[in-house]
Amino acid sequence: MIRHPEKIKRNNPTELKKPNWIKVKAPTSKEYNDTLNLVKKYNLHTVCQEAACPNIGECWSKKHATFMILGDTCTRACSFCNVKTGKPFSIDPLEPLNVAKSVSALNLKHVVITSVDRDDLIDGGAGQFISTIKYIKELSPRTTIEILTPDFLRKGEVYKSIVDSKPDVFNHNIETVSRLYKNIRPGAIYKESLNLLKSVKNYNSNIFTKSGLMVGLGETLDDVQELLIDLRDHKVDFVTIGQYLQPSIHHEKVHKFYTPDEFKFLYDQCVEIGFKMVSSSPLTRSSYHADEDFIKLKKAI
Repeated sequence: MIRHPEKIKRNNPTELKKPNWIKVKAPTSKEYNDTLNLVKKYNLHTVCQEAACPNIGECWSKKHATFMILGDTCTRACSFCNVKTGKPFSIDPLEPLNVAKSVSALNLKHVVITSVDRDDLIDGGAGQFISTIKYIKELSPRTTIEILTPDFLRKGEVYKSIVDSKPDVFNHNIETVSRLYKNIRPGAIYKESLNLLKSVKNYNSNIFTKSGLMVGLGETLDDVQELLIDLRDHKVDFVTIGQYLQPSIHHEKVHKFYTPDEFKFLYDQCVEIGFKMVSSSPLTRSSYHADEDFIKLKKAI
């Protein structure tokens, strides 16, 4: 099956050589295979696999997986994303319970639950997030829960019902700078993503809000700094910044590989702006070390 039918005629290879600081080893550990078998057992999807995350070997060897609910097919067609696009199947009613069983089996202290975009659903999939949170709380009451949601564009205030189920962190990725949205994130609206994050915080000031972005898509440092200020102005607590890696020649190419020093510069900028938690490195992804970061934050406050 073609994963990205809308991109199949596009030929856009990255011309830059991948630097050694973003090369990772292939996964081989027993723990990695145990995690893989558990995901298969419960017929689940993970963003680790679907998005071809470079950290899958490290994370799964620690038995940390980011579960992706609402199936494996997205109704959007972002030019950076490796998740399959097309017409999704109906929602699996057993998915929330099976995710919770996996979280319990892995004995996770912190779990990240994300999803594909489901513009075809009246609530955008909010109900499936609520059910998943409910079952995790029942089976693993000590596990802290971070959700990484779609933008719920044109779905009204469905985010409120998710916030009412009391996840510990509400994450929605801004992904890229405003100037690049039409090309990189078609179907989404920069200001609406910002407004979702602010609305969550306004609705419940006790919940932590989080967002993430990729660099290397054609933005400038000035663009990134403007975005970071926008996030803080919209009451975002945590931010992650990582290097974009091209999944295939049919996706947006890498325009620049940022150096570790440039990521350190961005980290310092985030701290100065006032984010409570910052992760900025070439291999940073939304859920990379999210458990360790959240535990450190809870101890600090």
